[in-house]
Amino acid sequence: MLRSLPVLVVHAHSSCNCRCVMCDIWKTRENKTFGIRDLQLQRDSIRRLGVRQIAFSGGEPLMNPELPEIARCLRREGIKLTLLSTGLLLNKYAREVAESFDDVIVSLDGPPPIHDQIRRVKAAFELLQSGIGALRKVRRDIRITARSTVQKANHHCLWETAGTAQWLPLDGISFLAVDLTSTAFHRALVWPVSRQEQIGISLSELPRLEDQVEMLMREAEREFGFGFVIESAEKLRRIVGHFRAHLGLQPPESPVCNAPWVSAVIEADGTVRPCFFHPAIGNLQDTTLEGLINGPRARSFRAQLDISRNEVCRNCVCSLNYRP
Repeated sequence: MLRSLPVLVVHAHSSCNCRCVMCDIWKTRENKTFGIRDLQLQRDSIRRLGVRQIAFSGGEPLMNPELPEIARCLRREGIKLTLLSTGLLLNKYAREVAESFDDVIVSLDGPPPIHDQIRRVKAAFELLQSGIGALRKVRRDIRITARSTVQKANHHCLWETAGTAQWLPLDGISFLAVDLTSTAFHRALVWPVSRQEQIGISLSELPRLEDQVEMLMREAEREFGFGFVIESAEKLRRIVGHFRAHLGLQPPESPVCNAPWVSAVIEADGTVRPCFFHPAIGNLQDTTLEGLINGPRARSFRAQLDISRNEVCRNCVCSLNYRP
């Protein structure tokens, strides 16, 4: 039984305003939202579980018109709020974001041409840049970092991507490998091999990725400052290891992770998962968050989960190792 659940990820909106090559969320025709009423129904559970931090993701959270009201309610509870955003709507909602969130994480997939190519939105980088500027103008001290998904289209320019993040200017950047094999992120089915090859790293491209990762590990602190590249050297090497495993060059290896014991993911339709990648443990339409987290399905899942051997965990690209 879990008496504490410090971290929640909430999908505030089921759709997105980008058409990224590595994601299928934008393909959904649904426009479901996690609204203020949904929050009110779960407020007592959130209090009893001692939630300390909530990250709003999606889709694009800023497409949810009730997000500012939701944020105000949660801030009164003393919960730290993080916004994960494409950045395309930051300019329009700069004041609301500045007043509502403790920090912001934007998607950055490379220098301008590559970012726009991956996002498949005209002037996506310009919109991101103007949004960051607008947010800084309203609240200069807000922490804004970038997250970059490593894939075929940008594997050769990780160093340049970090430089772009500093130029914007952002407070840091993190990198993670693209997920190729799960049904997360609104995928109806696991991608066929042909699609995996379009997005993943080929054997001939692997040395270039390795060079970029080595450069980040060796030179990032000197060039960008301590901690600007958020990943440790070990986590950066795991990105290379993920693609090597996908190519059959080494066995997949699970990261250190305690996500199912310290966090949960709430999707816009109320579905609750122990993390992004594992099957759902229920839906909030039927019960409370506390009821699901400590219900028989969730307890059984945690009792049987061996992260070191579980196939989903062995292919994970986005782990959590939470320490208070």
